[in-house]
Amino acid sequence: MGRVPQKLDRDERRRQVSEAAWRVLVRDGLEALSVRNVAAEAGLPQSSLRYTFPTVASVRERAVALVLERLLERVDAVEDGEGWSRAVLAQLLPLDAERRTEMEAYLALGTAAMTDPALREGHRASQDAIHDVCARALAALTGRPPSDLEVRELHALVDGLALHVVRQEPGADAGWALDVLDAHLARVGA
Repeated sequence: MGRVPQKLDRDERRRQVSEAAWRVLVRDGLEALSVRNVAAEAGLPQSSLRYTFPTVASVRERAVALVLERLLERVDAVEDGEGWSRAVLAQLLPLDAERRTEMEAYLALGTAAMTDPALREGHRASQDAIHDVCARALAALTGRPPSDLEVRELHALVDGLALHVVRQEPGADAGWALDVLDAHLARVGA
């Protein structure tokens, strides 16, 4: 029984370290992502961090995995019912500070994934999950399995909206992104 709290503490520490890595990425850029800087941001001794994350690569991999975990947690928390498709798709957009930080970290790590095979796998898993969310949203909206083209179209729209929103000044009105999403869903659901 004594091992469960230790496991929970370890999982919580991994989450805290991943969030610290996001903050370093967003504030200082990918070049600043080091075990030393992440340890300082997390308020942990570097030696303690190295036990869980021995390399910068392991910090990066965990940071991208946490983006996916958070996304899936938010999607799973959306209750079934009318409006489910829109509510789920809105979770993919950086409409608050938390999702904005996640998106900024995800974009930085996604760029790094172009040349880092270990990150590429995590990034691909995230893209696959978003594709799946789009497919589920379309199926719920239309009552039929969507075509691959329809799913890719929605995925591209959501990705584009997310990119445009995250490139706005923090705090700028992003309601227009939901308006665009609503217009698309109205056309698809008609």
